[in-house]
Amino acid sequence: MKKINLLIAFSITLVIMSCNNGNKATTAVETTDSTTTTVAEPIKTGPSLPMNMLVIYHGIKDYSLWRPGFDTDSAARQASDLSFISLEKSADKPNDIKMSFAAPDMAKAKSFIIDPRLKDVMGKLGVISKPIANFYSIIRYNTENQKTGGARLEIVHKVKDFDIWLKGYDAEGIATRSENGMNDLFLGRGVDDPNLVYVVFEVIDITKAKARMANPALKKIMVDAGVVGTPTITFYSDASK
Repeated sequence: MKKINLLIAFSITLVIMSCNNGNKATTAVETTDSTTTTVAEPIKTGPSLPMNMLVIYHGIKDYSLWRPGFDTDSAARQASDLSFISLEKSADKPNDIKMSFAAPDMAKAKSFIIDPRLKDVMGKLGVISKPIANFYSIIRYNTENQKTGGARLEIVHKVKDFDIWLKGYDAEGIATRSENGMNDLFLGRGVDDPNLVYVVFEVIDITKAKARMANPALKKIMVDAGVVGTPTITFYSDASK
């Protein structure tokens, strides 16, 4: 299996944005982080695919006030074997935050999420919505497209049958997606619900990417592949720095 290198250059805390679209949330949990002394998180060699990922969303009052607390709780994350992958802001709502971690030990990751200590500090950091935490099994990860400072597109939806959906996704093809302004980055499925699909793209042309999302041809591809309900489609800007 191909080894992957996760981008883990920053020390951050587990507090992020709430998204209200129902397809995105598989687990809604109240979380927060304590303001402890910052401990630098070491760069680690990532696990072989598939790998488990924890993705968390929530809204905050003020990013400039929240971020210092966000940067102080690396020790607790390390104890739970959570390795930082990315921090992003919603392009349309900059105070809606998304954070992604590699989570090789799911039991530890889930215990971290429900730890009562998180709730208390979350209030202090200005979190204004109930967090959403999703656990995904990542089966594809294109490290060549994992750049900092760029725009990203996340699509989350449920499908009738993952294997059937994947055939339709592959039939559309990497080249077609690239022609429409987006390069493949992550592809995963829900750990608790294997028919929950998580796809992330590095956006190379946001105008083309938005046009593709609005194109009826894409909707037909999704329907034919067995997508259930309305997908959650969110554009993000990288906030890792």
